Amino acid sequence: MTQSQAVIEAIRQLGGIAPLANIYNVALSIPDCEWSTKTPFASIRRIVRHTKGIYVVRKGLYALESHRRQFEANGIVELTPANESSDTVRQFTHSYFQGLLLQVGNLRNLSTFAPQQDKNKQFLTNQTIGELRSLDKIPQFTYPDLVKRSSTVDVIWFNQRGLPHSFFEIEHSTDIQNSLLKFCDLQDFHARMVIVADKRRENEFVQKYHATAFEELFKEQRVAFLSYDDLDKQYEYFVANSERQFIL
Repeated sequence: MTQSQAVIEAIRQLGGIAPLANIYNVALSIPDCEWSTKTPFASIRRIVRHTKGIYVVRKGLYALESHRRQFEANGIVELTPANESSDTVRQFTHSYFQGLLLQVGNLRNLSTFAPQQDKNKQFLTNQTIGELRSLDKIPQFTYPDLVKRSSTVDVIWFNQRGLPHSFFEIEHSTDIQNSLLKFCDLQDFHARMVIVADKRRENEFVQKYHATAFEELFKEQRVAFLSYDDLDKQYEYFVANSERQFIL
């Protein structure tokens, strides 16, 4: 079996669509394929970008052309400049990066939660957001009104003591200010707060973060910006190292 055939078979085994990190793991385990190179990941990156029958859904996510119509019917469409602001792309982008954040939290042995209203949203082909989160209900970690407020945060990681470790809000096209207001209400918790968005929105984030209303958040540097590209890379790192017994 050629390397290209192994990569196509890996994507097929993963449901016809998969992040690059998952393709690495499966492709390298396909029998009867030799990877006589010191940089197999680089070879796989080249293959997914230049092999007939594989297309780029969005950076870091690849699918088989034979499954394209099926995916498009389910709202998983190839990202283009013409459709990036559409409701279909917005909804898919939101659930996709929600899923990545939940999986990274799980790989870090943290408990993970996403809002009840998102639990039936599809992550790629064979899992829902509800199936990816490790908690069916949000822990009652503080006063009821604050628990209710936090239950709308896109993704929360909880530590072993049932307290918030990190709050994540995914902002594809909605107003970043709304997430900052939510973080204001939750700022008394010793937890990281992160806006996840396209790199092009970082300047918008900085401008709104400097507003007087968020002075306390800014002064303490409570909120970080994480681009989609950086999240993809971190997901790749945690998947690649998930079976190692010790990570420096």
